[in-house]
Amino acid sequence: MNDTSDMVHVFSNTELTVTHLKNILEDNGITSLIRNDYESGNAAGFVGGTSTSVDLYIQKVDEEKALPIIEEFKTSLGK
Repeated sequence: MNDTSDMVHVFSNTELTVTHLKNILEDNGITSLIRNDYESGNAAGFVGGTSTSVDLYIQKVDEEKALPIIEEFKTSLGK
């Protein structure tokens, strides 16, 4: 998954919550990518993003399969 041009943003939340959803998606055969701009910025010597906002991306081809799983997950969070 080096080419992110075919990736779509599907969810943002805390690192713990995003990682939990990532695991659920992977249990359903959907590969995902976590992007944490805050941690990336810190590693590079500057701050980008916020410390509590982490983004989850999936491949566009998996979007139709993933959306019901993501919606169910959001419902379980009360969102």
